Amino acid sequence: MCGRFTQTTGELSGLTTVTAEEEDAPLRYNGAPGQDFWIIRRHPETGQYHRDRLSWGLIPHWCKDSSGGRKPINARGETVANLPSFRAAYAKRRCLLPIQNFFEWRKVKGVGPKQPYAIAMKDGLPFALAAIWESWRHPDTDEIVRTFCIITCPANALVATIHDRMPVIIPPEAYERWLSPLEPDPHDLLMPFPPELMTMWPISTRVNSPANDDPSILEPVQD
Repeated sequence: MCGRFTQTTGELSGLTTVTAEEEDAPLRYNGAPGQDFWIIRRHPETGQYHRDRLSWGLIPHWCKDSSGGRKPINARGETVANLPSFRAAYAKRRCLLPIQNFFEWRKVKGVGPKQPYAIAMKDGLPFALAAIWESWRHPDTDEIVRTFCIITCPANALVATIHDRMPVIIPPEAYERWLSPLEPDPHDLLMPFPPELMTMWPISTRVNSPANDDPSILEPVQD
C-alpha cells in the first residue's frame, strides 16, 4: 500500500501544467490521508494539463453518505477496473500525483516498532504515482468535494525486501497515455517500476506521526 509521501513542488519535468489555484500550498514532507495535495489531470475539452488541489481519500460520485463513506486511499491495480468504487474513475478520471518519495514500514520479528524507510528515485527527481480522482456533491450542503486515491501493485525487488506492495509509478514517456481519456484501461502500465532506478534508506520513527512534517523526516538513520 501507500500511506504517506513527500510532496514539495507538485510539478513533473517535461509536463507543462496550468495552475488555477494559489501557489502558497504547504510543503508536505510527511503527507498523510485527508490532506490536500497537487495532482495533475487532463482537461477533457481543452486537452491542457491542470494542476489542482484534491483531498487524499476517494469519495465515489454516487456516495450518499454525508460523511463521504470509507474514503479509501489506495486502489489495487489488479481490481481497479472492476470494483464499483473505482471503475468509473479509472476509465475516465485518471491523474498523476507528483512526489519526491514515499514511505513504507518493515516489521522485524521480536523488535519494537516497525522500521520506516523512504523510497525515491536514484536521480533525486520528482516522479509520478498513478492515481484516480472523483467529484462528489455533498448531499446536505451541495458542496463539490474533489478527492483522489493512489493505485498500487505488487512490490518490485527493492521494495519487496520490506513490503509486498508499492504504488504504481508512471514513467515520463507514459504520462500522456495515462492522462488520455481515449483509453479506458491502460492496464499494462499497472506494473512494478524498475528497481534499479530507485533507492531506499531507513529513517526515524518520527515519520509515524503526521504532526512531524519537516525536512529532517528524510534524514537517514542506522537500520
